[in-house]
Amino acid sequence: MFKTYLQLGFDHILDINAYDHILFVVALCAVYSFKEWRKILILVTAFTIGHSFTLALSALKIVVFPAEIIEFLIPLTIFATAIFNVSHLHESPKMIKLNYLLALFFGWIHGLGFSNFFKALMGPDESILGPLFAFNLGVELGQIIIVFLTVLLGYIIINKLKKPLREWNLFVSGAAAGIAIILMMEAKFW
Repeated sequence: MFKTYLQLGFDHILDINAYDHILFVVALCAVYSFKEWRKILILVTAFTIGHSFTLALSALKIVVFPAEIIEFLIPLTIFATAIFNVSHLHESPKMIKLNYLLALFFGWIHGLGFSNFFKALMGPDESILGPLFAFNLGVELGQIIIVFLTVLLGYIIINKLKKPLREWNLFVSGAAAGIAIILMMEAKFW
């Protein structure tokens, strides 16, 4: 059973049909170069803590949030991250800490989105803790792949193709913001 839920979490984060989560992680990493891997690690860890927390609370039915609102808020987090990336605010030490807090907060929202999928998988009488742990671990493993590929692609573009980090960030953040606007307009929130 553990392996099944691990695979489901892994597949969910890497599912091209659930690209909003992929897009968020890509946007989160776009502003950093390969040599800033410690900052990326802290940022992704903050996001992980946030979404793990609300995934658990929601899966255990301690927190219940309407799916329509989450469907709107997830692309809003992508949009906000993209705007933060291009604002150059992230360059000051104070704003770097704010970026970590935003990643934590946005993780809460994404965790609620993960929980809707997770709850749909669960049987009514099934024990939740083991599957929840395995599913969340699968999500994390998939997320590590997304971070690695994003940082690797950024490294190639910045160091091998000699494009400035600023251009890479503007391209990724601009694309993420544009897609996020479309997703917000398509949300059933309206």
